[in-house]
Amino acid sequence: MRVKAFSALVPAPGLAPEIASVPYDVVNTEEARAIAEGKPHSFLRVERAELELPPSTDPYSDEVYAHAKSNFEKMQRQGDFVREPIPCIYLYRQIMDGRSQTGIVLTCHIEDYENDLIRKHEKTRKDKEDDRTRLTDVLGAQTGPVFLTYKDVASIDAFVAAWTDAHPAVADFVDEVGVSHTVWRVTESEASSVLTALGDVPLSYVADGHHRSASAARVGRERREANPDHDGTEEYNWFLAVMFPASQLHILPYNRIVKDLNGMTSAEFLAKLASLFRLSSDGRKTPTGSGSACIYLDGQWHTLEWDVSTSADPIERLDVSFLQDHVLTPLLGIGDPRVDKRIDFVGGIRGTAELEKRVNSGDGAVAFSMFPTTVQQLIDIADAGQIMPPKSTWFEPKLKSGLAVHTFE
Repeated sequence: MRVKAFSALVPAPGLAPEIASVPYDVVNTEEARAIAEGKPHSFLRVERAELELPPSTDPYSDEVYAHAKSNFEKMQRQGDFVREPIPCIYLYRQIMDGRSQTGIVLTCHIEDYENDLIRKHEKTRKDKEDDRTRLTDVLGAQTGPVFLTYKDVASIDAFVAAWTDAHPAVADFVDEVGVSHTVWRVTESEASSVLTALGDVPLSYVADGHHRSASAARVGRERREANPDHDGTEEYNWFLAVMFPASQLHILPYNRIVKDLNGMTSAEFLAKLASLFRLSSDGRKTPTGSGSACIYLDGQWHTLEWDVSTSADPIERLDVSFLQDHVLTPLLGIGDPRVDKRIDFVGGIRGTAELEKRVNSGDGAVAFSMFPTTVQQLIDIADAGQIMPPKSTWFEPKLKSGLAVHTFE
């Protein structure tokens, strides 16, 4: 893989906690507006600039992108961001609920993305890709990093451990949900050995950020095609990423709620499940392993179990695929889960209490608490050139935007 250090825009000393924001795609406009309230330095004012405009504003309008550019330029003028004088990489550690993961912030080459050395497991939605493409192009910058993973390399782990033990951090704070974020700066010359080791990594995988990576590659292609003097050295050939070793990542389940029982009573639905699979009313709320799901219905929890698939097809081995193919479609009549309005998805970070709340309120008839997809399953699917079923993975903690910004003009 091709990786390199870059001269980032970084928060001025002491401002990282004020600037760093949740990724643009985990909040809607109203939530972004609430988060940014009273926080004039929040990077959401760039990534979700519509929060400063009237509520009726179309988030994809010219006005929003122009306002994002204005805010971005303002943050630089007033000194919220400072420019690194030399190329650097950054070590970015997050600690959540006692679990630690440390990634390396750098830039990756768009041709590695195009040539599938950076592998994908999700399709992008045109409207979302168009939005990030336009914002990236207007700003001349990638604002949020792409979350990449790779198979562990001992020498890289050793470098990271040694550096973080021996050097002070440039940013260190705990966010509003209790996640710790710590950043170390490493100059290009000091990072030469780890950059070489990362360059020898044959493949990486998009864990989160398919729209960000697709838009970065698209902007790079468009600029390349529009530049008669293109020679390959331009900064638009590179995009912002954080690379984490696979063993450190934590995937939470993506749970399901179905709005009705497809004409069945609760007793009829449970009877059908019991005739096809192993069903027990043990009160368990979360499955203990693959090949099972917990079901919340009429105020009670049940556990559904089946024989784990040994199919050569990595998609068929997923619990979410089994549930879709053997329960949601044939019994509950859920067609394409990407578009079917009778199904909703709840990230595991919200816990099973959210499932109970939604069903008890009548917002759904039945909820399914899933066992999380593993990182190895994600890698297997990407290596097979396949697409993960929708809403299969929920990565936590989320990467903050605004801790390092890659500009290309």
